[in-house]
Amino acid sequence: MYRYDQYDHQMLADRVAQFRDQTSRFLDGKLSSAEFLPLRLQNGLYIQRLAPMLRIAIPYGMLSSVQMRKLAFIADHFDKGYGHLTTRQNIQFNWPALADVPDILAHLAEVEMHAIQTSGNCIRNTTTDQFAGVSADEVEDARAYCEIIRQWSTFHPEFAFLPRKFKIAVCGTRQDQAATQVHDIGLYLLKNDKGEIGFRVLVGGGLGRTPVIGSEINSFLPQEHLLSYLDAILRVYNREGRRDNKYKARIKILVKETGVNEFREKVETEWKVLKDGPLTLTQDEVERCRAFFHDPAYKTLPADSATLEAALNKDVLFASWYEQNIAAHKKQGYAIVTICVKKTGFAPGDLDSDQMRFIADIADRYSFGEMRITHTQNLVLADVEKDQLYDLWQSLKTHDLEADNLGLLSDMICCPGGDFCSLANAKSIPIAEAIQRRFSYPQLREIGQLSLNISGCMNACGHHHVGNIGILGVDKKGEEYYQISLGGSADNHTALGKIVGPSFSQDEVPDVIEKIVQVYQQHRDAGENFLAAYNRIGMDPFKEALYGNKADDKQAD
Repeated sequence: MYRYDQYDHQMLADRVAQFRDQTSRFLDGKLSSAEFLPLRLQNGLYIQRLAPMLRIAIPYGMLSSVQMRKLAFIADHFDKGYGHLTTRQNIQFNWPALADVPDILAHLAEVEMHAIQTSGNCIRNTTTDQFAGVSADEVEDARAYCEIIRQWSTFHPEFAFLPRKFKIAVCGTRQDQAATQVHDIGLYLLKNDKGEIGFRVLVGGGLGRTPVIGSEINSFLPQEHLLSYLDAILRVYNREGRRDNKYKARIKILVKETGVNEFREKVETEWKVLKDGPLTLTQDEVERCRAFFHDPAYKTLPADSATLEAALNKDVLFASWYEQNIAAHKKQGYAIVTICVKKTGFAPGDLDSDQMRFIADIADRYSFGEMRITHTQNLVLADVEKDQLYDLWQSLKTHDLEADNLGLLSDMICCPGGDFCSLANAKSIPIAEAIQRRFSYPQLREIGQLSLNISGCMNACGHHHVGNIGILGVDKKGEEYYQISLGGSADNHTALGKIVGPSFSQDEVPDVIEKIVQVYQQHRDAGENFLAAYNRIGMDPFKEALYGNKADDKQAD
């Protein structure tokens, strides 16, 4: 992990003092709500339906056990005892008192954390694959480049007030788990024939009201030009992006209206001024950041574990969890463990303070004191010895964290929805729980890999556009309804789901999802997952099952 130097510590201390003064002036009536708005947004503070919400930055999703314990402390002392994992690999608290926020930020600073640029029209937290640096399937560790981007973008004077929020993802694994193609800028790490590192650059992706898959504007950007090229893109966007209409202010609209070829030319023109200048990355700087992400003190272990094999043979429940939640590690004798926090009866992505402390403890015991948040709202212990997997699993059961549904229908992405968010049209969490309760575990295994994503409004915080099944909360004359889409994907072959037809009431949604699954099971070929089956048979069988003979006559809400 990146470790703060004295400059970083002083910067955070100054920032906390500034916001403490700003908050005090607002509470004393010396600052208006309009004046306070940009100040609180710069520090990750929103005003939600029932209380403020504070979003904490977790750079590229990495946390130490010390930091996780601090989050548990904040949950207990300043919130209602829990936090919520987000699709930007951050964590947010939904119940802090406004007057307490400066104290929370001071506590965060003690463990090298903050809430800077987690909201507002700026460059947000740069995300990456949760297996970065440990995956057996990796071109290059993306974390050093995420850190380089973080240092460049934090407090960037030109990009503090962009036309709209801006999101960057970096993927260094061959299988994309970072939804890279639906970001404002998506970067894929590559190696050319000479073994040189570079980036495939996509621009103009995003979800929300106008979902768009990013367009390639550079097939191989050499490593040393990363920051100057990003700066050129941001300059074009900052200068030409819409500021008169927030719904048309994202870079995806600018790229679409300009045309990708003309946009590329504008970036290249801007880049000529910046290329080979002060933003050029030296190899020394790259190595400096790589040094923060060195391998831990791995043991020399055999490839196979007799202890693991014995446990798999004697305990069918452990074997099921192992099959679903374990990924191959680059280091012999180790495994990557994903802790799925989507057990039925719990709000997807929520962690209570006891679970936070427990996860910190097991990270210390089993995974060198580090953990990662995934963009699918789960947690990863990246470096677990195979011999210790059975003990780890037994420990997870003590805190309701042993769910073996990773990647299955009940492992859904879900935003907080109308229970918390003032922007939401409908609730999300009750829908998620109703669907989870509809399907038994044997049914989930029979269905197989299937992503289901739920958003409470068109802002798409639940990434419903790229779920194999997407659910969107909509408002119909003051009542909550839900629009269903099919065929989305956020992997290497990213696709945007298509709306099936008119929306459904809350009570109808579990039946709707069950009918969709039944159609899939009736039509699938042997070994065919949901997305492959949908792409082969198309939308019509699903429409017929949901709407009957009138399916062709109905239009989407």
